Amino acid sequence: MKKKILSILKLSLALGLGVFIIYMSLKDLSAQAKDDIITSFKMANYWWVLLSIFLGILSHVVRAIRWKMLLEPMNYSPSVKNSFLAVMVGYFANLGIPRSGEVARCSVLYREEKIPVNKSFGTVIVERSIDMFIFFSLFFLTFAVEYSRIDEYVQTHIYPAINEKFAFISTDMLFGKIALGGAAIVILFYFIFRKRIQQSSFFKKVFELANGVWQGLKSIAKIKKPFLFIIYSLLIWFLYLLMVYTCFFSLPQTSMLGLSAGLTVLVLGSIGIMITPGGIGLYPVIVAQTLVLFGISAESGFGDAIGWITWSAQTVMIIVVGALSLVVLSLNKKKHDDLPTKDKI
Repeated sequence: MKKKILSILKLSLALGLGVFIIYMSLKDLSAQAKDDIITSFKMANYWWVLLSIFLGILSHVVRAIRWKMLLEPMNYSPSVKNSFLAVMVGYFANLGIPRSGEVARCSVLYREEKIPVNKSFGTVIVERSIDMFIFFSLFFLTFAVEYSRIDEYVQTHIYPAINEKFAFISTDMLFGKIALGGAAIVILFYFIFRKRIQQSSFFKKVFELANGVWQGLKSIAKIKKPFLFIIYSLLIWFLYLLMVYTCFFSLPQTSMLGLSAGLTVLVLGSIGIMITPGGIGLYPVIVAQTLVLFGISAESGFGDAIGWITWSAQTVMIIVVGALSLVVLSLNKKKHDDLPTKDKI
């Protein structure tokens, strides 16, 4: 009962945060920006959105195939169909209760393929570790590629505000100084308080995460076709990128944006999905602010519109395909229950 109450509280807080972010992001928009958002939804070319949804489904098919490859060294070979259904049920569950999807997908695989939950759950941890490694790699790649654009944004929007309130602070190379200074402070703080830090629960969790990523990467060597596994892992994220990028073409105002903008939105938007369930509220805000870097004015409302269109495409896909997966699994169970006893053996 205590765990259920805690889960409900966590879900309520996460959803409440999402609703609060939606309210805060919409309340300060001008009437023109709100009109632009409504107009964008009316004029959007939804064929591009449908293509985005198809690419999202395809990425989950590839994920199911990759998961199957992780299970094969343990002498389990689930069908791609059941692996896909399990993956989609997992994403569907995560929309309701964050982090519940991992257990849900393993439970589905146990029911359909009789693969023990503890063994399949271990492969899910490996999956998450590998995806985290790819995410952080893309994060630093994006920062490196878009450094000049980010620096220009800081020079244009951040430094004037600093000069206005703190005129005594020199903004010459301030962006680089802050980055280097912050790194130096962190290193110095760790050196002074390293014993306390190493004994803290936060450090242990970070260390366990880093160790899990490393163990996950090492486990690739046990797979029959490690090179193909790496290709599938990269393909999943490339399809994620295309899923975001194709949504740009749904509006004339964002159709000129390139793959670099899509990569930046993918990386920063993923942070929003990690913070609130499915990125509710936060994802569109992050997309709108990210697109300011690429010339889409925050006052126009088109950045907010493409953020909501992209988020809606992803969320609708998970809800529809996840619900259909539950229906298919339910029919499979009913069909299995209707078989004569001798046919079940």
